[in-house]
Amino acid sequence: MVRKVRLDHIGIAVNDLDAGSEFWRILGLSQSGDDESNQEQGVNIRFIGTSGGKPPKLELLEPTGEDTPIGRFISRRGEGVQQLAFEVDDLESLLAELSAAGVALIDETPQSGAAGTRIAFVHPKSTGGVLVELLERE
Repeated sequence: MVRKVRLDHIGIAVNDLDAGSEFWRILGLSQSGDDESNQEQGVNIRFIGTSGGKPPKLELLEPTGEDTPIGRFISRRGEGVQQLAFEVDDLESLLAELSAAGVALIDETPQSGAAGTRIAFVHPKSTGGVLVELLERE
C-alpha cells in the first residue's frame, strides 16, 4: 500500500512561548495563527513558519505545569526538539497496521490535537529514539 505521508511540523519544548519564539522571529519566521491551549495534553502551542505558511512548521510547546508531558520532558532533558510530526491520510488504519507489526504505540486511538487535528504518538523505542506524532486533519 502506498501511503501519503509528509512532515507537518517539528515540536520544540520551551519554557515560555515568547522567549522561545525570539530566535525564530529574528531568523525571519513568523507566527502562523493564534496560540492554542490543549488542556488534555497540558500544553500551550504556537506554530511558527515561513511567510508562505506551508508546512513543515515549528510547533513551540510550553507546558501548563511541571507534571505534564512537556513539563516532564523539559525537567529531564531541557528545552529542545521533542517530536517529529507527520500528516497521514488514514490515522486509524495506520495505527492498526503499526500495532499489528509490533510497533509500540503511546496512543492506540487518536486524541484531539492542535488546529482541529486528530493525533497519536508512536513510542520512541520503536523509532530509533524519536517521539513521532502522527496526525490527520479533519
